[in-house]
Amino acid sequence: MLNDRICKLREELNNSILNGQDYSVTYELSVELDELIAEYYKSEFKQKIKSKNRKTKAEIKKLICY
Repeated sequence: MLNDRICKLREELNNSILNGQDYSVTYELSVELDELIAEYYKSEFKQKIKSKNRKTKAEIKKLICY
């Protein structure tokens, strides 16, 4: 879902640039896109941390049980 929003906003930004819209419109789209991209990377980072922690806990449990 976040990817879809990023793609849609990227397309809007590109169209804004190509159509020569007012700078303030292009700037606002750019800022909004940057925020969505940051949100995406933040969520990806959290998922990797959770995944890593689960794996570590599973490995520890395996070591304790054997």
